Amino acid sequence: MFSAGESSGDQHAANMFLELKKSRPDIKGFGMGGAKMAQAGVNINYDSAGIGVIGVIEVLKHYGEIHRALKQVQQLLSTEHPDLLVCVDYKEFNLKLARYAKKCGVKVLFYVSPQVWAWRPGRVKTYGKAIDMMAVIFPFETAYYDAEQVPVRYVGHPSVDKVHPQLTKSEDMSRFGLDDKKPVIGLLPGSRVNEINRLLPVMLGAAEKLQSRFPDLQFILPQADSINDELLESYLHQATLKIKVIKHQPYDVIQCCDAVMTTSGTATLEIALLGVPMVITYKLAPITYLLGRLLVNTAFIGLPNIILGKAFIKELIQHEATADNLAQEIEKLLLDSAYAEQMRINLHQVKQLLGSGGGSKNMAELALEMLG
Repeated sequence: MFSAGESSGDQHAANMFLELKKSRPDIKGFGMGGAKMAQAGVNINYDSAGIGVIGVIEVLKHYGEIHRALKQVQQLLSTEHPDLLVCVDYKEFNLKLARYAKKCGVKVLFYVSPQVWAWRPGRVKTYGKAIDMMAVIFPFETAYYDAEQVPVRYVGHPSVDKVHPQLTKSEDMSRFGLDDKKPVIGLLPGSRVNEINRLLPVMLGAAEKLQSRFPDLQFILPQADSINDELLESYLHQATLKIKVIKHQPYDVIQCCDAVMTTSGTATLEIALLGVPMVITYKLAPITYLLGRLLVNTAFIGLPNIILGKAFIKELIQHEATADNLAQEIEKLLLDSAYAEQMRINLHQVKQLLGSGGGSKNMAELALEMLG
């Protein structure tokens, strides 16, 4: 049984299940997830599209729906009693589900550790009581669990395997109708509805400022599978510039870009793996942000910056997340070739540190090991 509550978790679980099927074609998967898991052959009993929110205020707004989802998924677990529950990310929800699974005598494999290195390291003990194995995606995370004698395995970051464009850059430029003599700027406003609402207007404002300065710029936006057309169109039709929206091909879109504006999260790592210079931005509800400032013990929010331990990518957070600031940073990446090249060098170092991949296959092997 799988439990994935967000777009990235849906993808990770799908990749893992496809690897499981290679080794055990008879294996059955079901649970909570989205379109990617369904395509991989997992029976989706609860569609998680409506509960993929982040932040204290956002979770409170959707509390009723999230609570109902948890009750339904718990009921499903007790009825079906799977041989293994795989909780993918979506930390607090899946922690509650893992505790319930323990009471039901179901083994729990937790995939993607909470960021105990950033805040609340005491959670290692909390999760240790609820799970049978923690699968971490950054090599430095194992030390936190080893220190508390919690079973842990480094499986590699799943993005290393999946971040591969389908075609060459020149083929994609032609396919997307882009002029290879003019710069391309990517807009990645996120995979959650609240991210689109908060950040897409800011990115569009930045794009308009950039186009007034550089009329030849081309803009492209890879639409997340979890975001519907109507939501995007409600913002795009107000814009005074032309933006190409491309579905289902994020890595092909990103490789065409000279620079990218992106929300923080897994997307920053994917862009890093493709070696494209970027600026990272994020906005939360004011109360959520203030709580974060009090609780989070990390200097950066961008994963590439965290991995290298330095702010080589500009982070524009909360009140700094303005159209002017975004436009200014993209302009610097376009005009200052030395600055952009140094960022590419650092991005390559991030890629090297993440290793050669195999995360989904390693997860499948670990699951089979736990199944005995």
